[in-house]
Amino acid sequence: MTDINTPVRQIVFDTETTGMNQDGGPHYEGHRLIEIGCVEMVNRKLTGRTFHVYIKPDRPVDEEAIQVHGITDEFLADKPLFHEVVDGFMEFVRGAELIAHNAQFDIGFIDYEFQMLGRYGKLQDHCTVVDTLQVAREKKSKGEIQGNLNLDALCRFYGIDNSHRTLHGALLDSEILADVYLFMTGGQKALELASGADGEGGGIVRLKSDRQPLKVIACSADDISRHEERLGLVSEPIWLRG
Repeated sequence: MTDINTPVRQIVFDTETTGMNQDGGPHYEGHRLIEIGCVEMVNRKLTGRTFHVYIKPDRPVDEEAIQVHGITDEFLADKPLFHEVVDGFMEFVRGAELIAHNAQFDIGFIDYEFQMLGRYGKLQDHCTVVDTLQVAREKKSKGEIQGNLNLDALCRFYGIDNSHRTLHGALLDSEILADVYLFMTGGQKALELASGADGEGGGIVRLKSDRQPLKVIACSADDISRHEERLGLVSEPIWLRG
């Protein structure tokens, strides 16, 4: 049984790869990881901690994959190999609950890299995994979600602004998925923080972590006294009605 006072650490992550097999075999066999992006949440709040690496795959990137993520062989030529970054990745994720969209895809590639390296076994030996695609499928079966279940479609459904996403990227997609996950598991469809004349929500804008803190003005004893005096004039408060 988990202690309610124990912080819940979650890592939202995504990967990019050299491509996918077209022969019906496991998608990771013959292809390699080229990017891993992770963002950390503790008690469902982003901490600002991230893990992000590009990886030299020692094989060409398929042209079809480049059209998706824009990562070329030339860009990866001077990047570290997987064995040079794996320890840092494991230090970041070990013991956490991992959250990924279509998690089988990302975990399959990582486990394949572990296998070739001869270390770490399987990722799920070290972490638990939540697949947001499976969560979305369950919600769709209950009528709680409509439409497609890819990341872009879920952003549209929950009113999340992902207009800055022109190509797939592991870190950016992890940040977007964190928003989707929080909406999908938080019991609300959208945060209607702003509305235009047409009634459409203004979407979500992530505030900078170094923004000026909000000024908090506390009530004085006189303020509280006058407030209670005013409430005493209300004969039947609506908030006390059964």
